[in-house]
Order: sequence, then C-alpha cells, then structure tokens
Amino acid sequence: MSNIPENLLYTNEHEWIRIEGDEAFVGITDFAQSELGEIVFVDVPTLGETIDQGEVFGSVEAVKTVSDLNMPLSGEVLEINEDLDAAPELVNQDPYGKGWMIRIKVKDIAEKSNLLDAKAYEKLIA
Repeated sequence: MSNIPENLLYTNEHEWIRIEGDEAFVGITDFAQSELGEIVFVDVPTLGETIDQGEVFGSVEAVKTVSDLNMPLSGEVLEINEDLDAAPELVNQDPYGKGWMIRIKVKDIAEKSNLLDAKAYEKLIA
C-alpha cells in the first residue's frame, strides 16, 4: 500500500502539492515513484515561468521511461530542488520530503477544488 499523507492534495496524474500560505511544494506521489521505478533524472526547465494548472512543468526520467510532470495549481516556479541534480533517487527514497521537485507561488488558490484529497487519491490508485 502506498503512503498517502492526509495533509497533501493530489492530481489524477500522481503529483502531490503541499500548500503553505501563498506558496506550495510539488512532487510526485509514493505510488508514482514506485510505478516508475528507479528515478535517474528530474528535468524542470520552467524556473521563473508561470504555468497553468494541468500544464507540464517538467519531466522525470526513470530507468525504463520518461513521464511528464503536471502542475497541480497554476503558479510561478520559484525554486527547483537542486539536491535532485546530484541525487535524483531522493524522489524514490523520500517523495514527500527531500524528494520534492519545485516550490511555486500559487496564482489561484480556488483551483484546489480540482484536486483530490488523500481518500479520493487512495480510491484512484486502488
């Protein structure tokens, strides 16, 4: 069974978001990293850009596949987790902690009504 923290919101594409005021941290879920397998590279070329909800902000590369990363909420990409450059395996080891991918400035908090809570996400992956 995947780890699904109650304090996060989720997308149908398996990203999570932790909202902290008008900023938020974004990554991929424990389920997503386990399905992808060993993460070897995280590519986020959108630093400083404003990305709409649902649009691609980057990609994650595993040994056998590459997967797009979709923005859970519209916002500006303020920071990329530079630790992932040297240690992309942090996404596998700690997807909700040290394996976060981007920090954003949230543009429209009302969009969170489009996201899943932990119970709804659990049903999605069941």
